[in-house]
Amino acid sequence: MPRGRYSLHDPHDHTPLGEEHFHCAPGPSGWRYVSQLTSPSGDFTGSVDLALDELGRPIRMELHASDWQVRGAAIDGVTWVRTDPTGEHATEGNVRAHAFSGASPAFLIATARLLRLTPDSPSKRVRLVRLTDPVLAPRTLDQSWSLLKSETHATDNGPLAVDEYQVSELDTGEQHTVHIAGDVVLAAPGIELEDLESPPSVFP
Repeated sequence: MPRGRYSLHDPHDHTPLGEEHFHCAPGPSGWRYVSQLTSPSGDFTGSVDLALDELGRPIRMELHASDWQVRGAAIDGVTWVRTDPTGEHATEGNVRAHAFSGASPAFLIATARLLRLTPDSPSKRVRLVRLTDPVLAPRTLDQSWSLLKSETHATDNGPLAVDEYQVSELDTGEQHTVHIAGDVVLAAPGIELEDLESPPSVFP
């Protein structure tokens, strides 16, 4: 069960945004990721609980940020309920999309798991509902993911397979690179892996 810590920063001006302390593991029904988020001063700012089925679809997602909460799952596309800080005005949403996205590295792992790109099928398009900080506002977006290369690196814990993806935002044309090993993001815009207590899990 990988357990560790990501540092989060603004990908444009590199302003520190805080840290995400996580643990994750594959299980009999898929994969689960749980994390706590803290501000640069160490205060609790939110949490992520994401569970995928064996095909990479979100079967349960719960996010907390700034007293806002979103719960969702893959139902008729993706469906969610967003609750305001008072708890009085919950709103429901549904979009014909494949999965959720957000600031957490968990969503990069989830999207890569959903697409399962290979050298024979290196590129796919995907529609996501991104829940944007600080109030988890939903926004539908389309991305193209391409598997650029897969490399195996020698480590003290044995060989480590690393996949390099190019992610293109289809509405803006912006492109960025994501490096993933198993169920851990090694590097991505705004995300740095600072500490990892055990090797990444290998998906079957």
